[in-house]
Amino acid sequence: MRQARVDHGVVSGTFSLDGQTFDVDNNVWVVGDDTECVVIDAPHDVDAILAIVGDRRVTAIVCTHAHDDHVRVAPALRERTGAPILLHPAELPLWELTHGTGVTWDRDLSDGDRVEVAGIGLTVLHTPGHAPGAVCLHAPDLGCVFTGDTLFQGGPGATGRSYSDGDLIVASIRARLFALPGETVVHTGHGPDTTIAAERTALTRS
Repeated sequence: MRQARVDHGVVSGTFSLDGQTFDVDNNVWVVGDDTECVVIDAPHDVDAILAIVGDRRVTAIVCTHAHDDHVRVAPALRERTGAPILLHPAELPLWELTHGTGVTWDRDLSDGDRVEVAGIGLTVLHTPGHAPGAVCLHAPDLGCVFTGDTLFQGGPGATGRSYSDGDLIVASIRARLFALPGETVVHTGHGPDTTIAAERTALTRS
């Protein structure tokens, strides 16, 4: 019997936008079983990501959004694994800030899509705000959601930079993420896990 699971690592590097650069630690989430997996986001270091993957076949590189600290090594990871890169098309301007116009992703993500791996599905939730094509990936069979930089422990992701919108991210969180069961574990793009219930309560009080 196939048993899907979530594996996790942290890789360090930089995030650059609007003429500023910051040191950041990014979570890498790998979802699959002993045979195959998908990688969620591709920050900083291909070898570090592949150390989490191990000898499994990577079936997709799913990008939650196109800030450089989430997609910088996606093309290199594609080259090493043969896996397609999946990204929402509204992320084109941010993608091109990192990769220019000569490199692109392989398949567009749309709201409601299912990314299949290891006998389970990850449902794509379009949650614009942090970035125009930001998405979250809900894995009901695993009781979790991968939120990229849309929702963290303590509230919404940052919206003070180009291509972001503070009102829109809150609306996205309320409509799409807070509709999930409260016990759903939130696996974030940076920092510790939280739950939908905890963040629903925190945002209500703010």
